[in-house]
Amino acid sequence: MHRRSVAVFDRFLSALSSVLTKAEAHCEAKKIKPEVILTTRLFPDMFPFARQVQLTCDFAARGTARLAGADPKGFPDTETTFAELQDRITAARGYMAGFDAADLSPSRDVQFKAGGNDMVLSGDDFLSFYSLPQFFFHLTTAYDILRANGVELGKRDYMGAP
Repeated sequence: MHRRSVAVFDRFLSALSSVLTKAEAHCEAKKIKPEVILTTRLFPDMFPFARQVQLTCDFAARGTARLAGADPKGFPDTETTFAELQDRITAARGYMAGFDAADLSPSRDVQFKAGGNDMVLSGDDFLSFYSLPQFFFHLTTAYDILRANGVELGKRDYMGAP
């Protein structure tokens, strides 16, 4: 369970950190104010880039906690710079590292709210059908915002390939 959750979250959060570094360098090279990208949305009814990064971190950290039967730690959504988003990623990764493989159970019932509704899923179903899809949705949206703004990224960046 740890390999399917924490290991995956951690690898892709590491990749997201590298992508943020490239985005910040892009802003510097093109003389773009960072807040332009940090507040960009793919469409008016979607969250901006910074919020996509925050949610990517949240679904990883909170998902891990729920799989361990722990109350998820809250992270304030106050980041407005690339450096602060990097700190958010570091904090999420550090939080997840505090859970041992033995803490995570595929059969433990996970209770959570989604869309205002109380939900209960097995750990396995929670990971497969809720936590991972949410994580990858927000990760991909953040990546797409950067690509739409000319940041030179490829699949290897997204995948965190060495």
